[in-house]
Amino acid sequence: MGPKRELKFALESFWDGKSSAEDLEKVATDLRASIWKQMADAGIKYIPSNTFSYYDQVLDTTAMLGAVPDRYSWTGGEINLSTYFSMARGNATVPAMEMTKWFDTNYHFIVPELAPSTKFSYSSHKAINEYKEAKALGVDTVPVLVGPVSYLLLSKAAKGVEKSFSPLSLLSSILPVYKEVIAELKAAGASWIQFDEPTLVKDLESHQLSAFSAAYAELESALSGLNVLVETYFADVPADSYKTLTSLSSVTAYGFDLERGTKTLELVKSGFPAGKYLFAGVVDGRNIWADDLAASLATLQSLEAVVGKDKLVVSTSCSLMHTAVDLVNETKLDDEIKSWLAFAAQKVVEVNALAKALAGQKDEGLTLQQMLLLWPQEGRHHVSQMRRSRRLLLPSRALITAVLPPLALGWMRSRRSSTFRSFPRPPLDHSHRPWSSGESAVSTRQRRSLRRSTPMPSRRKLARLLRSKKSLTLMCLCTERRNDMVEYFGEQLSGFTFTANGWVQSYGSRCVKPPIIYGDVSRPNPMTVFWSKMAQSMTARPMKGMLTGPVTILNWSFVRNDQPRFETCYQIALAIKKEVEDLEAGGIQVIQIDEAALREGLPLRKSEHAFYLDWAVHSFRITNCGVQDTTQIHTHMCYSNFNDIIQSIINMDADVITIENSRSDEKLLSVFREGVVYGAGIGPGVYDIHSPRIPSKEEIADRVNKMLAVLDTNILWVNPDCGLKTRKYAEVKPALTNMVEAAKQIRAELAKAQ
Repeated sequence: MGPKRELKFALESFWDGKSSAEDLEKVATDLRASIWKQMADAGIKYIPSNTFSYYDQVLDTTAMLGAVPDRYSWTGGEINLSTYFSMARGNATVPAMEMTKWFDTNYHFIVPELAPSTKFSYSSHKAINEYKEAKALGVDTVPVLVGPVSYLLLSKAAKGVEKSFSPLSLLSSILPVYKEVIAELKAAGASWIQFDEPTLVKDLESHQLSAFSAAYAELESALSGLNVLVETYFADVPADSYKTLTSLSSVTAYGFDLERGTKTLELVKSGFPAGKYLFAGVVDGRNIWADDLAASLATLQSLEAVVGKDKLVVSTSCSLMHTAVDLVNETKLDDEIKSWLAFAAQKVVEVNALAKALAGQKDEGLTLQQMLLLWPQEGRHHVSQMRRSRRLLLPSRALITAVLPPLALGWMRSRRSSTFRSFPRPPLDHSHRPWSSGESAVSTRQRRSLRRSTPMPSRRKLARLLRSKKSLTLMCLCTERRNDMVEYFGEQLSGFTFTANGWVQSYGSRCVKPPIIYGDVSRPNPMTVFWSKMAQSMTARPMKGMLTGPVTILNWSFVRNDQPRFETCYQIALAIKKEVEDLEAGGIQVIQIDEAALREGLPLRKSEHAFYLDWAVHSFRITNCGVQDTTQIHTHMCYSNFNDIIQSIINMDADVITIENSRSDEKLLSVFREGVVYGAGIGPGVYDIHSPRIPSKEEIADRVNKMLAVLDTNILWVNPDCGLKTRKYAEVKPALTNMVEAAKQIRAELAKAQ
């Protein structure tokens, strides 16, 4: 995105028709040149290219292969921006492709849709164009491609295709395109090529591992004369995958995440193929703490004895797209905390410093960054006795939490419709400024003064917003927040600090600015109670208190690494628990505690699932274990594969859960078709809020009818996939109007059928 999100603003200007494709490309070209130069100036030898993207690298690979679904009416030739962005975002007539999380990160990718009839052709020359672009600047790069096997394993069967179809069966069909790309890169002078095969860190079946052997054997002649790096990241590589990978004769180098893959380190030490390169990922690419250079150097020295001095390459653990860009842009951070940090630009320097130290060269920066981080040890919360539940079981609670009128539009126990987070964000006014631009949280006295001095603009704005929602006859309303759903709460909790420009891409042009958790977490003062009570006083309809759950705050922050993540999560849970109880005491009877990122944090190895889900679900239950049974607890999850953790979702014991459903073609509903019984309220989303496309009343009604085929009317809610803050009012109002009209229509049909 650039250090100041330059690409984000260029993309959104282009999408809004305010600038041309040439304007967009100019910004992109300047960013690429700047990044390549920065790495070259830092002394990096293996500089990647084709890692830049207008939306996401998997979608770029789909474009390279010409695997465009039929609904986009692509007729062949080079993929243009119109087709590319239609696949990513949809358009006025066609929905977007499915989007889901990239492994266990908050980055999203566009899921390829494949069928036995899919025809592949070399349709995007982006990889060769960017290699030549860098070479013209005097930078010889390593072109990076998503590996053919991982691409297929990350794909899904297109809608209407037999369930028995496996995208992996198309391996022989996509390899000819890869051969064409390789041939062009060789002809242009490339000496290295990198294939990202991150699926190797997952638990793979024997036939999937065999696909890696088959693919790279088939590519061997095409790769002749090139150094070939296969890169893995985010976790340990299982022993059988390690054996398969290191047996590939066409591959000359292997990249491993040695920050999260400590067991992989032992595999390397116990046996590494002679004459091959090891790209040792010792600098953490997913967090913002300065590297413990002494420890990393010791690891590298131990590997040097195994691999050989000339075959060991110092590397980051993964792409640096998952961390903030450059610490030099942070002018307001506490100096001591800032001295503990390293963003992407600083991590590049760390890599070079380690390489110099390993070669015996002096580097002044090496000793400067070797420091022991002494975290506060006092004031830790103890939560061992907090494994409590609400008094009544869910079926009994359901009888006393019907806080909405029994004939309210839509469904709430078959009769309610809802938005479950924000409307589009209004323009920033003076009443919000103390919470913006990365500034520290203001004091309680300052907040109270602010409320007294500027109450009317905020009250008027809130009243207008509530009137808008009520005019749509939505029955469960919610308050609004100005900034990010994690940042808002982190600013008011102790143990957090914030950046001004620590942006990280989430999807497309959407960026987030993760808080930094550097110490023990607690809640000094109420965070949302004032605004929730004000909003509730303006309407007789239930006003939903809106909170972000502890697991989501944890997973969407840069987290201290001196204690287990679950301990930090329990501290956050206790802080949110206080807020929940204060909201209830203030008369708020419906409280939503979003856990959008609970599935995202699921470890990549199945052996680690149970432990994570146990403490994650426990953390959520801590937040609301003290409320009365008459208070209704909601939660929300989005853009992940939920079917494999449905029992844990049930164990969260929420009264109502809303889950993304429409963009993934109602994938969630399949778990209920297979016999899973869910007794709580559930709202599978009925339209995609990450697309500017406005769904028709008929389309939404069709989605609701599909839900009614597998879900009881007594538990169904009707709602969008997620919050609406990224959309314009001109898109939101007709979409919600159609949603409400669809709910009315089906309600009438149900009444007539009785």
